[in-house]
Amino acid sequence: MVVAAPLLLLDGASMWFRSYFGVPTSITAPDGRPVNAVRGFLDAVATVITRERPSRLVVCRDDDWRPQWRVDLIPSYKAHRVLEETPGDDPDVEEVPDDLTPQVDMIFEILDAFGIPTAGAPEHEADDVLGTLVARERRDPVVVVSGDRDLLQLVRDEPVSVRVLYLGAGLAKATKWGPAEVAEKYGVPIDRAGPAYAELALLRGDPSDGLPGVPGIGEKTAAALLARHGSLAGILAAARDPDSSMSKAHRRKLLAAADYIARAEAVVKVAVDADLDWSTPTDELPLTARDPATVAELAERYGVVSPVGRLQKALDSLPDR
Repeated sequence: MVVAAPLLLLDGASMWFRSYFGVPTSITAPDGRPVNAVRGFLDAVATVITRERPSRLVVCRDDDWRPQWRVDLIPSYKAHRVLEETPGDDPDVEEVPDDLTPQVDMIFEILDAFGIPTAGAPEHEADDVLGTLVARERRDPVVVVSGDRDLLQLVRDEPVSVRVLYLGAGLAKATKWGPAEVAEKYGVPIDRAGPAYAELALLRGDPSDGLPGVPGIGEKTAAALLARHGSLAGILAAARDPDSSMSKAHRRKLLAAADYIARAEAVVKVAVDADLDWSTPTDELPLTARDPATVAELAERYGVVSPVGRLQKALDSLPDR
């Protein structure tokens, strides 16, 4: 049986942040500018292309890392990541290392010269771009590459397989998660492991995103409630039903947090209907650079000739289409 080549969806910001902190800043361009994130990102892309052998690939952009509509619902959302204000600063700028931002521009220049597709969406995060692309896919299996556990909510088996290649321990130790792995690790129902993971995160909270969760409901309790009642809707229905088997303590905590739960649901769950902005007409992964001369010039200018060569070698390894 011929296995379909996957659609590979890369969480761009997650990958270049990890590259920035994983590759020494002593890696510089000929003009002295750091290019550690550029080098690490290109090598990571080459590695996952070689490993997964996709026919289609999208680097998903964070066009709005902290959408106002999410902040309006939960004001603490990512608030701890906002750059400390000084007079004249934009009050909603993410704190990013000074020498990473220009490297992101370099990455996009190289991707554009290769013709490798990128996609973003106004007023949406990369997670929402990933969620929208997953929701649309009806043909090929999907592999999402990210170091963000929030994206475990995307795993599913139907209508196509969606797996998350999780980079939490680094690319060399990356593990692929599907419904079975998420259910086993977090104790959520396997038949809806992806959505249940999002509901688990909503209930327990997520300090890394500034989400407080339901006071007194930790991860184990949230998993137990989901296992017993099947879904967040089932949990809330049981909390409102005085004749249900739910304990009085859990009932009290959940009802007290009803307003938070209603607001947090749209914050925690990725959007599936974002209006995508594409850099290319299709998501087909090119086997040769769109503009080889520009690729060569950028590789020399930024001192990343070897990583660019490894990326092209990975593309060369793919079957002709």
